[in-house]
Amino acid sequence: MQPGKLFLIPTTLGDSPLQNVLPAQVWTVVSQLRYFVVEDVRTARRYLKRLDKAIDIDSLHFEELNRHTSQEQIEGMLTPLAAGYDLGIISEAGCPAIADPGADVVAIAQRRGYQVVPMVGPSSILMSMMASGFNGQSFAFLGYLPIDPSDKQKQLKVMENRIWNESQTQIFIETPYRNNKLVADLLRQLRPATKLCIASDISLDTEWIVTKTVADWRKTEIPDLGKRPTIFLLYR
Repeated sequence: MQPGKLFLIPTTLGDSPLQNVLPAQVWTVVSQLRYFVVEDVRTARRYLKRLDKAIDIDSLHFEELNRHTSQEQIEGMLTPLAAGYDLGIISEAGCPAIADPGADVVAIAQRRGYQVVPMVGPSSILMSMMASGFNGQSFAFLGYLPIDPSDKQKQLKVMENRIWNESQTQIFIETPYRNNKLVADLLRQLRPATKLCIASDISLDTEWIVTKTVADWRKTEIPDLGKRPTIFLLYR
């Protein structure tokens, strides 16, 4: 029996029209799948209904994956593949397995020799990198910065050293309600000549992506970022 394939299914980054950010192949594949690994079942069900209003949601099988999921549970999620059924991973936003727990499922699938199929879709990390004007040959995504002020300041110094000594773009994120505080910290602690790109609401109608030096940002009125998904990038 031929084992199933693991499809990494992208989602929108917000309420943007599906046809603007997803290729037709996503519709085709989703309509044929019956087994899914998702971060949140309710969100995934709504997304699938947006993709295909005729889909029979109650006939689908969902496994929920989050930071509390054990390794044993994750391994069990691949059972449909062994039985010959294709399986889809759906993230809360963007592309699965990029800054996302779906990476754990993919790692096990690779070890077991299953075919993994990444599908085209929006990635806020890559799209912000594209629009920043920064070095796309060498960059690092660092996730969330430390919350502790002292640890955050140390991390920023390490990042600036990489910018100036290695020409490596530094990319990071913050929980939206902390965005404004993070911007204030960045403008207070970074060198005036360091370049900062703020990329908010990527792919949405309210998209806002601007690159300036820290010195210029200090003279700029910055919009409220408190509820807006935002990516931050640093370069020299």
